[in-house]
Amino acid sequence: MVDRILIDTLNLKARDFATRWKDKIRKAPQLKHYNVLENGPLIESNVPVYALLSRTLDRGVDRSLVGNFFVTQGKTLMQEEFPVSEIIYASNLTQQTVIEYIMTDFVLDNPVRMYQAMGIVTNVAEFFILGCFYITKGFLEATYTHMSKQDAVSENFLKRYFKDDFFFKKE
Repeated sequence: MVDRILIDTLNLKARDFATRWKDKIRKAPQLKHYNVLENGPLIESNVPVYALLSRTLDRGVDRSLVGNFFVTQGKTLMQEEFPVSEIIYASNLTQQTVIEYIMTDFVLDNPVRMYQAMGIVTNVAEFFILGCFYITKGFLEATYTHMSKQDAVSENFLKRYFKDDFFFKKE
């Protein structure tokens, strides 16, 4: 069972977590597209992840909710011309932000939380792995659509290189 305090903290202090994430982004020279964003929009882009993580830790994984959120994020970031490698790395930094909080601020309160932290960290890691899966799917789906409509790439060519089973793709 996940401690109620952690679930509430992820919700109530989502902006604080996003600010910590922003600081990690600023220290990562590989994240050129993220680093050109101003602090406010960068922080706001990360805030909703913590509410979704909180809900997932509280109620269990709802694949359609998690999938929809991250697919939409992948599509949006592709349209904003972010490289998929940066998107995944930024997602990893979000995961690191949460795990660092759990292992430092959260577990210090009592010994029971230290024990709970092991299971919670596993759940957090599973959430972000699933998130990366759906981000990639969304990114590839938006790329497929863009290449099909904007670049007039043939359907046969696209099917040869895009093996994913997108929601709209005909087989």
